[in-house]
Amino acid sequence: MKHEHIFIQIAAYRDPELIPTINDCLSNAKFPEKLVFSIAWQHSSGDAWDNLDAFVNDPRFKIIDIDHKESRGACWARNRLQQQYDDEEYTLQLDSHHRFVENWDQELIAMYHQLRSNGHEKPLLTSYAPSFNPKNDPAGRTMTPYKMNFDKFIPEGAVFFLPATMDAVTEPIPARFYSAHFAFTCGQFVKEVPHDPELYFHGEEISIAVRAFTWGYDLFHPHKLILWHEYTRSGRVKHWDDDSQWWKKNTSSHLRNRKLFEMDGLTKDIDFGPYDFGPKRTLAEYERYAGLSFKRRRAHKYTLAHKLPPIECEFNDADADADANADTDTDFKHCIELKRGQFKLEPTDYAFWAVIYEDALGASLHRRDYSETDVRQHLNATDDTIQLHHEFYAPTKPHKWIVWPHSKTQGWLQKMEQRLH
Repeated sequence: MKHEHIFIQIAAYRDPELIPTINDCLSNAKFPEKLVFSIAWQHSSGDAWDNLDAFVNDPRFKIIDIDHKESRGACWARNRLQQQYDDEEYTLQLDSHHRFVENWDQELIAMYHQLRSNGHEKPLLTSYAPSFNPKNDPAGRTMTPYKMNFDKFIPEGAVFFLPATMDAVTEPIPARFYSAHFAFTCGQFVKEVPHDPELYFHGEEISIAVRAFTWGYDLFHPHKLILWHEYTRSGRVKHWDDDSQWWKKNTSSHLRNRKLFEMDGLTKDIDFGPYDFGPKRTLAEYERYAGLSFKRRRAHKYTLAHKLPPIECEFNDADADADANADTDTDFKHCIELKRGQFKLEPTDYAFWAVIYEDALGASLHRRDYSETDVRQHLNATDDTIQLHHEFYAPTKPHKWIVWPHSKTQGWLQKMEQRLH
């Protein structure tokens, strides 16, 4: 074993933030000499800025040179770079657009070993990282760690999560879910829970979360800042922008994920091989731990209330079905009405709108991001009134709503908000 070395996994697709991410990772590491970078470098010759010559002769770097036209998506790229693992003691999976705290490597290793000393044989530290804006950095960094809350089962079957600010705590908190842009654990994870190259994008994180759990990993969200992530994708070409057939990969990927969880009456009629569940725990044990039922596409009230796992009550499929559909005082419906005149920029300049409902103490109860396409549809409609309908479960009645537009050229704009009576 390569003692105290960290195998850093980065799948990059035509990303202008890749080089700044590498440089920031190195400059803020306590022991940069013990970092090993495995990079699936999916690039285009037309992107003059996308050049890794500075790292080609550095023995810490293992770069897979991939013409972007040959790429088959994020999970395929992550699987390829994982094949370069060489017995490093730890692994850290990242995206290619991050910034890091000082001594981030020392902090993660210390946190990992503290969890081991508390009896967790294989702790896995993972979360959606707080945000930063490359155009307003470091001033635009969110300075509170995030946890991951259940959002919904999407029609295709995958589970979606939402980032939420974390209460002040002094140690990592138990987690249900896995973030593909920030995950730190022992190096053997690369061998035990490799990325399924047949998945495309959505479905990746929930499948890894459950597979990790069934391999005996205990998931935790870090209680302190480690790094920041850029969420806007502003100025970055995505794989589906370049591949006109991406939807075929996406459709096949969703079907594969539903078969893994045997959703919608499907059976596991294909051999998943190394991408199946592990031998240490069962899918049913994960469902009891997380408060989810995949076959019924349901979440327990305990999970819907964003309480930490494991759920503090008996749980089975019937509980999930009844609890998620029960009439309660905390099922919340609301329509936000806005005027088109409140949005001063051209429709094409909006990257997304974040719509957030908060309680009286400012804690996030629900968030939905409206994509570029959603925004354009609203702003280009003939009706001058914009209606945003929302329905969700909340443990308490929301105190106010916030609509927070994000511009491609100006970053976060002024919030629109209103108290609920």
